[in-house]
Amino acid sequence: MNKAIGEKVKYLRQERNMTLKDLSEQTGLSTGFLSQLERGMTSIAVDSLNQMASILGVDLSYFFPKVQSSEQMVLRYQERKLFQVENEKYMHYHLSNEIASKNMLPRLIEILPGENDETINAYGHEGEEFVYVLEGCLTLFIGEEKHILYPRDTAHYASTKEHNWANYTNQVVKILVVSSPNPFTTPKDNTHG
Repeated sequence: MNKAIGEKVKYLRQERNMTLKDLSEQTGLSTGFLSQLERGMTSIAVDSLNQMASILGVDLSYFFPKVQSSEQMVLRYQERKLFQVENEKYMHYHLSNEIASKNMLPRLIEILPGENDETINAYGHEGEEFVYVLEGCLTLFIGEEKHILYPRDTAHYASTKEHNWANYTNQVVKILVVSSPNPFTTPKDNTHG
């Protein structure tokens, strides 16, 4: 997935006669990072990719593969693909086909062990989130509060509140996360009606 995104970023950048430096200045991302992204050597956070899509004049969904059949409502376990690796600790798997046409974004997130307090950056965004702990012991930060969640525990909160997750254990933590609205939803274009 990282390689395909990187190739599309490079194609769009070159098509618009932009240098890595030009893109760096407009996105606030370093030229070194952008170079690694274009070569598929690193991943990019969804909000940064969304900003880049806007700068390059495309929808966020441009960067993601389209599912062939509009009737494909079932995603088999063996068909699930790793979508994003964030900070070398968070493995994101989408749990639905055709994510660009859905209102909610269901994900499986695996959090590798080894967090420390310095690495946790809370953030907020539009909408709400639901978290269900499948395995392990999750530390959930919401605003100034810190919650410890165990398997089968849930949390449902407005994602406008600053929040994040951490794994302070020596085991992998697996969580089901459902976000609404879906940041990958393709906006409806009413100008060509």
